[in-house]
Amino acid sequence: MELSGSLFHSAWLVLFGAVYLVALWYALRWADWGRLKDARQQHVWLGAIVFLFFLWNMRVEIQPGFYWHLSGMVIVTLMLRWSLAILAGSLALAGVVLAGLNDWSGFLPSVVFAVVLPATLTQVILGLTRAYAPKHFFVYVLVNAFAAGGFIFLVMSLCIVGGLLSLGIYPWHELKQNFLYLMPMMFFPESMLNGWLAAMIVIYKPHWIISFSDEEYLHGK
Repeated sequence: MELSGSLFHSAWLVLFGAVYLVALWYALRWADWGRLKDARQQHVWLGAIVFLFFLWNMRVEIQPGFYWHLSGMVIVTLMLRWSLAILAGSLALAGVVLAGLNDWSGFLPSVVFAVVLPATLTQVILGLTRAYAPKHFFVYVLVNAFAAGGFIFLVMSLCIVGGLLSLGIYPWHELKQNFLYLMPMMFFPESMLNGWLAAMIVIYKPHWIISFSDEEYLHGK
């Protein structure tokens, strides 16, 4: 989901910018740059950027300045880890803005809600699953991809709708009619997209997904 900067007062844009700069600083600091020295891993990272760019081009305008599209940040975070996922999502979103699908002021709220938030939640869920759930292939795919994809979509939606309502940008009846009634139809595609991609990558290209380990999730199971 993306938002136009025209919906927000300049003070809110400054706040979004501050949140993003903190996340970007940590992403640049913690990124596994050594991994990108491998040409194959470079291609995976660049491919993730292209994947997000084209996925985010397929959108619908729910309200003026409020766009919905599939996220895909869950699978990208599982593939790249938090830091490189933040950088990949930022570059993909910048490409979307350059393509004229959003304004530059909209980059700041969009990158916070559509990149930083889902990447962070995905990493948290992955950490909790590793700590408390059985280390099994099906647990990895069902929890970290299928369930996480749907859950994170709900969190993103509630944060955005709550923000738009609290700031008085759109009235409740418009958001309820144009977005909330459609959420079930948006929930399942997001869950399926991340889940099926995770399952296929783990099976056919396990070296693409850094959070998965054959020794940890398959051997001896």
